[in-house]
This record gives sequence, structure tokens and C-alpha cells, in this order.
Amino acid sequence: MGNKGEYVKDNSVHKQKKLLDFARDVLRRKHYSIRTEEAYIGWILRYILFHNKRHPKDMRTGEIEAFLTHLAVDKNVSASTQNQAFNAILFLYRYVLNISLEDAKINAVRARKKRNIPVVLTKDEVKRMLSAMSGVHQLMAKLIYGSGIRLMECLRLRVHDIDFEMDEITIRDGKGFKDRITVLPEPIKPALREHLERIKIIHENDLANGYGLVYLPYALARKYPNAEKEWGWQYVFPSKGISQDPRSDAKRRHHVHETALQKAVKQAARNAKLVKKATCHTLRHSFATHLLMDGVDIRVIQELLGHKDVSTTMIYTHVLREQGVKKVKSPLDF
Repeated sequence: MGNKGEYVKDNSVHKQKKLLDFARDVLRRKHYSIRTEEAYIGWILRYILFHNKRHPKDMRTGEIEAFLTHLAVDKNVSASTQNQAFNAILFLYRYVLNISLEDAKINAVRARKKRNIPVVLTKDEVKRMLSAMSGVHQLMAKLIYGSGIRLMECLRLRVHDIDFEMDEITIRDGKGFKDRITVLPEPIKPALREHLERIKIIHENDLANGYGLVYLPYALARKYPNAEKEWGWQYVFPSKGISQDPRSDAKRRHHVHETALQKAVKQAARNAKLVKKATCHTLRHSFATHLLMDGVDIRVIQELLGHKDVSTTMIYTHVLREQGVKKVKSPLDF
């Protein structure tokens, strides 16, 4: 931390830029995803600009409260957005500036948290929507519904995460940096095997052309120099072309972009004439609800979904009630 002083002494725009660079370095050392990195840097910059480019080391609780209140009152952001901004600022003080705010109470106006019942498709609606898809997008959508994984968890799957013998999928570094195991649906195994055979040919061609590298987390590329070329580390759903890594400038084949699948699911829902607003996350909600309807223990569903607390999973019991499943009969019903 010997160089940190040069980042926090000066209040000029030049030094503010260096502060953001240092914050980015800390985020990468702590293995935050590139999306979290971009979001946190954005919030830190907005916090600084809101206070007329004052340096964060000269600001404390009052300025944090003013910024968060501004987001809730003036910008009318959601509770989750305000929480993300708060977490970014706490990260700045705790890990970048090494200033403790643990004893301080932040009394900002908090954005109202909406408790929405998730949209869930019936099994027939899921079947109709999946039938309106084809190719790799259909395979990915089936995997999300059949395994209950999140969109980005699907995109970040590596070849060695699929265990055909055990009918399992390992989700590594899921939400909260936790690994978990979920089910590999039997019906998609043949299509998934064929898909991997095609992807392996692409990988072998990449190697022959001087590419074939893949991004490895936690500096594994330095620890295992050949791992980034190995088949097992390749993405299950790689992109069509080689791209440049924004962090290292290395040219690699990354995983497909999430918007491609999101658009395909949206179009499939439209083609299937679904009235409900169906997204990739709707498939995950439907996975959990349908398991609950089939009598699977809610604790098992919690593990499959990767929920830290079972209270999060309990939202699907409300969905069942909303849909008229397991209704409590009135004593007047003879």
C-alpha cells in the first residue's frame, strides 16, 4: 500500500483519475467481475462529481447521506440501485482509502424496496416458448429452465463444469462468490454433447491459427501456463469471433454476449404469443416454482438456486398461492 498516498493527497482532476485507477486495481485484486468493476467505478465517479470534484478523503457520513438521498429523492432510483451505489462507496472508503466507516451511521433517505411476485410461466407456456427457439439459443434456454441457473452463470460455464456421468453442473463463483451443484437435465444431454463436439473443432482451429486462449480467473494463467489453452477450460457457449480483452488486451474467444440470448428469448415469447413478460430469469423462476409444485423440498430448491437464505426461496410459495395452487379452503366450503 506504499503507493497509495500519491492517489489520495491531491484534489486535482488528474489525481481523481489516479484514484479511479487505483480503485480499479483493488477491484481486480479482489477478483470482482468486470461488470461490478464498471458499476463501482461509475458510482465512485458520480459521488465525486456530485460533490463538485471534492476528494473522498475529505468527505464522510454527511456527504454519503446527501448523495444517497439525492439518488432516492431526485433520481427516484430503485432500492437495488441505491444499494449498489452505497456498496461502491463503502468499497471506496474501506479498501481504497483505508478509512473505516463501521462506527458511522448512514441516515440517508432509502429508496423504497418493491416486493414483486416473480413472473412464472406454466409448463405449457415454457414448452411453447422453447419450441419457438432453435439452435444454440434453444439449448441455452433449456439449460436455464432445466437447471435453474442464472443467465450469466449459463454464459460462463466451462466445459469441465458439465458432468454427463453424474448428471450435474457445477456453478463456480456464482452470486456471492460461492460454488454450487445443480442438475443436468437428461433430455438435453444429446444436443449438448453434439454442441461440444462442434465447439471443440472451433477450439482446435483457433489453436492452429495461434489463438485458442481463454480468460482464466484468479491469476490461474500464471500458475498454470498451459491451462488457458486446455479444452476443459473453454467456454461451453463461446462467441463467434475473437475479441480483445479490455483488461489485458489479449485476443481471446470470450463467451457469447448476454443480449443475444435475451433477444432470442424475447422473440420466442412473442412468437409463442405469450401474454406474460418472459425473460431468461423468468425461466429460472419457473424452474423453482415447478419443482415446488412437484413436491421438491424447498431446502433442496434453495441449494439448487444458490440462495444464501431460504427466505429468498420462499417467494415461490407466494407464487403458488397467486396461481391458485394449494389454496386454503374456507370453512364455509361444504
